[in-house]
Amino acid sequence: MELTQFDLERARHDTPGTAHVAHLNNAGAALPPTQVTDAVIAHLRREAEIGGYEAAAEARDQVEHTYDAISRLIGCSTDEVAVVENATRAWDMAFYGIEFAPGDRILTARAEYSSNVIAFLQVAARSGAVVEVVENDESGQLSVSDLSDKFDNGEGPVKLVAVTHVPTQGGLVNPAIEIGAATREAGVPYLLDACQSVGQFRVDVDEIGCDFLSATGRKYLRGPRGTGFLYVRANMLEHLEPPFLDLHAAAWTAPDRYQIRPDARRFENWETNYAGKIGLGVAVDYALSWGIEAIEERINVLAGRLRQMLGDVDGVTVHDQGQRQCGIVTFTVEGVPSQEVQQRLAERGVNVSVSLVEYARLDLSHRGLPDLARASVHYYNTEEDLQRLIDALPKPR
Repeated sequence: MELTQFDLERARHDTPGTAHVAHLNNAGAALPPTQVTDAVIAHLRREAEIGGYEAAAEARDQVEHTYDAISRLIGCSTDEVAVVENATRAWDMAFYGIEFAPGDRILTARAEYSSNVIAFLQVAARSGAVVEVVENDESGQLSVSDLSDKFDNGEGPVKLVAVTHVPTQGGLVNPAIEIGAATREAGVPYLLDACQSVGQFRVDVDEIGCDFLSATGRKYLRGPRGTGFLYVRANMLEHLEPPFLDLHAAAWTAPDRYQIRPDARRFENWETNYAGKIGLGVAVDYALSWGIEAIEERINVLAGRLRQMLGDVDGVTVHDQGQRQCGIVTFTVEGVPSQEVQQRLAERGVNVSVSLVEYARLDLSHRGLPDLARASVHYYNTEEDLQRLIDALPKPR
């Protein structure tokens, strides 16, 4: 796809922030379009005018639409969607809802994110479960062959496969569909962290075959911060009890009894950010209006261009792996700490982030890599944004 074929004028008109900064930190938090910001502000103003409870009741259809929009985005039923505060809370509600026994095995990827691994280790310490790392293949992505070998070998049953779709510290896309085929054949539940992938490229839960999926609003969906969602496959709902309940997640049916609601909203709680929830629905609609395939194609073109440009700079090394790559581009400048690279770019109006070793100890330490500078493109970025990054890089030492 040629960059000129994309309606860049519309994208940048709807994104006022592009006039002020070259925002290449979209895997951190993307610039929201005006439509999302306006929807959030409008609801907050309505709360100020008539009251929070009253504004929520008035906006009921807008709130419900968010579930419809998410179900269209990932190909599921609205009853399988919970809207929560963030992707971490969504992931936690699924993971901590699973009961582990001594010897149960949790299989995960070498590139897994620190928050998830910390949760694995906590549950393992409490329950006696065992955490096992599935090795990478020669491209650097999770090896489905090694995953299948682990199903057939090892002591104790495999209770869960939990994998991050797009790791935070590199441009690779783990083979989610192939993982899903392997877990279905083995009869093992599958939790997919899609925090970096939803909104960036097509994610269909039936095609992937995952039982649970967590995602955020603030990254490639361009939604408000403090929003996220959890998908739970319908036939898993009754097998997964939320780690905590309130009067939204369950009904108090008698002095000594309660009943958990039958749909995925059992993983929500009563108090919520209604303005953010409405804004999330608007963000999903906005993404769908572009077409997810068109978004993916443009992001891939921009990311590929940036990897090429960085690779042409003496002293700069790109560290992305995987057979399939996406909009995240990680690199180092010889002799310059990545935090200094980030600061230097920020001074020149270019936003990037840093992937710390402590965010991905199983991966970066294994590869002998330091903290990495991370640029992440979105469809509203331009070739000029990429060139600004190149021009602002510090000299190697």
